[in-house]
Amino acid sequence: MTSGQLLLEGLELMLIGMSLIFVFLILLIGCIHLISVVLQRATVHESVALVATRSPAGPVPDADTLAAIQAALHQHHGHRAR
Repeated sequence: MTSGQLLLEGLELMLIGMSLIFVFLILLIGCIHLISVVLQRATVHESVALVATRSPAGPVPDADTLAAIQAALHQHHGHRAR
């Protein structure tokens, strides 16, 4: 074999190897995305079922306490946006 033939064979092997790795990585990304979608759907259904069956944690706060909590949340969200 001449050096030109060896060089062409090396380039051919390199392209085949790079193509296989590219296809593998695309398939891996697709599988990860699919698993993510499936797990998100399963988690949403589980959390909805848990919320529907769960009883309140304690007594409901009075109107003044709720107003204070809402004001604190509003102020906190205002500082985060800046």
